[in-house]
Amino acid sequence: MFKHILLPTDGTEISQRAIQTCVSFAKSIGATIIGLHVMPEYRALAYEYQMLENTREQFEAECILQAQGYLAEITRAANSAGVPCETIFVTNDHPFAAIMEQATLHHCDLIAMASHGRRGVKGFLMGSETQKVLTHSTIPVLVLR
Repeated sequence: MFKHILLPTDGTEISQRAIQTCVSFAKSIGATIIGLHVMPEYRALAYEYQMLENTREQFEAECILQAQGYLAEITRAANSAGVPCETIFVTNDHPFAAIMEQATLHHCDLIAMASHGRRGVKGFLMGSETQKVLTHSTIPVLVLR
């Protein structure tokens, strides 16, 4: 039924648990995994151009290093289980939009995401990328709690 699963991660503990669950699921159905991390856009104010440029380069380098670490978790888990896997990272201030875009670009037929369980006022104020994907995606979404 599902052959290509997009697995976004933000590096949190709940995302790490979701990786294990998704890899087991993918193995059981013979699916491949595409791991995704969405990095934020650079935003800063500075009074000198040189300071702004150095900060941007440092910010981007740190984001890429962090993304590679998060995605390595998916690669390790998939390799251990014998599940085909590739990983990607993109930059977007709206992770839910990037998740849906990458799912479409990579012809995924399922998005598997962790949920932090934010509800009520806390969920409204902090936002829920999982909720936004559930609301807007035309691709099935599996929420891993």
